[in-house]
Amino acid sequence: MVFGDRRRGVRRSGIAALVAVFAVTAAACGSGGAGDGAAVPAATGTSQTGPSAQPQSATTAAGGAATPAAGAPYACDGSDLLASLSTRQKLAQMLVVGVTGTQDALDVVTSEQVGGVFVGSWTDPSMLTGGGAAAVHDADIAAPPPMITIDEEGGRVSRVADLIGPAPSAREVARTMSVDEAYRMALERGKKLRGLGITVDFAPDADVSAQSDDAVIGDRSYSDDPQTVADYAGAVARGLRDAGVHPVIKHFPGHGSSSGDSHNGAVSVPPLAQLQGRDLMPFRQLIAEQPDVGVMVGHLDVPGLTDGVPASLSPAAMSLLRDGTGYDAPPFGGVIFTDDLSGMGAISDTYSVPDAVAAALEAGADVALWLSTDQVPAVLDRLEQEVDSGTLPIDRVDDSVVRIARMKGILSCG
Repeated sequence: MVFGDRRRGVRRSGIAALVAVFAVTAAACGSGGAGDGAAVPAATGTSQTGPSAQPQSATTAAGGAATPAAGAPYACDGSDLLASLSTRQKLAQMLVVGVTGTQDALDVVTSEQVGGVFVGSWTDPSMLTGGGAAAVHDADIAAPPPMITIDEEGGRVSRVADLIGPAPSAREVARTMSVDEAYRMALERGKKLRGLGITVDFAPDADVSAQSDDAVIGDRSYSDDPQTVADYAGAVARGLRDAGVHPVIKHFPGHGSSSGDSHNGAVSVPPLAQLQGRDLMPFRQLIAEQPDVGVMVGHLDVPGLTDGVPASLSPAAMSLLRDGTGYDAPPFGGVIFTDDLSGMGAISDTYSVPDAVAAALEAGADVALWLSTDQVPAVLDRLEQEVDSGTLPIDRVDDSVVRIARMKGILSCG
């Protein structure tokens, strides 16, 4: 093992740091296709005492930078973490894969040390009710602990309604709740998710949509008004984060006016110029206000930007998000996730999983997401080849590993 005799001590201190972070954040504020709700593998005003007035999450400094609790095991710049990991272990940190249950998760985490696992509607619920998620998170491996992820939006995209109770759709939230109430609901549900062992939620949906309720986005969108979407999605993201669950907004650069359902095949959205004042506005505002959120990139062809390539595999789309130039946003320093790369026709009709993962990471994504564990060894073999050839530069891999570690709260940045 890379850590040798240090492994168990580092592992325990890393877990202690994460537990401390989540405990402090909770006390302070006393996605079939992942993130999309597909079939599996198969009154809007803001009060002066609303979410913006809530005590700041202990995981973020005044400027939004991650601030882990004392005792985080790695230096703030991640240099010692990078030195401790082999190339394959670094690449594994960039993968999140769907699991069928606790044993499947333990197997892939211990054998390949992936960066995270995804709990879908097909996952045995005992993983969340029987202590499985904690066992996976705390597995004794020579790498940072894995994310335990889910896409719990509420409404029709809900994996754990039977465990924590149902929640209204985003559209219904905006119709019936104030922004303050949306924050409090997210905080309460986030605490319940954290109690089940979840550390990352692929929510809220930041798409702007006037689609009918049952369309691909539809009632998953808070509104067809960009400012309303930004207000409610921002409140929900704060609530989750303050409960100790990392929010991931989606689906950049905006799925709300798509030509169809990316679960079923290739789709396009309006040209980049038309997205600027509508679909991109919530992402622009949320990244400025909450720079520590994660962002999920959708499988969307954007004329004038991606020109036939899904945004999730497009260097131009990733650069737009990362740099911020081109849509008047600040640079984004958080973690970029892909949408599901295995169960959605917009990708799977054209790309194998190893090809899609390689293309996404080469384009600039930090984390590639797909729905099963069986191809993890083949994907890592392929990614090692890409690094060896220089197609996937190791410096880019290192940057992603540090961003992921920062999101996990294991860098000692004070």
